[in-house]
Amino acid sequence: MRSPRRCSRNGCPRQAVATLTYVYNESTAVVGPLAAFAEPHTYDLCEPHARSLTAPRGWNVVRHEGEFEPPPPTTDDLVALAEAVREAARPAPPRPPDDEAVPQHPQTGRRGHLRVIPPTNETPQERATKGQWLR
Repeated sequence: MRSPRRCSRNGCPRQAVATLTYVYNESTAVVGPLAAFAEPHTYDLCEPHARSLTAPRGWNVVRHEGEFEPPPPTTDDLVALAEAVREAARPAPPRPPDDEAVPQHPQTGRRGHLRVIPPTNETPQERATKGQWLR
């Protein structure tokens, strides 16, 4: 499911309701309603950040005078939500019993210069005794 666009300000978790663009040759920052698509060189802002935005000295701020409202959900959002609910409602596939999960006769595998050695059921004392025998 597509998540709603978030405010571009660092650390702000709010949903974006406005878009900030710059007109560099006129030294103007424009804060308007949320654009239909996220564009490069634009910034999505939540309502508090859109209302409190200030521009550098010598720049003008043109601000939308109406209310900033979040965009309504699209049909794509609703279809994705329905699919997610269907997926969550499906029963999980049955898991094999514990005795089938581990192969009865593990094999030693080799991959490149590494070798996989299967674990044994020996106690640490038995391994220590074997180690002394091998010396």
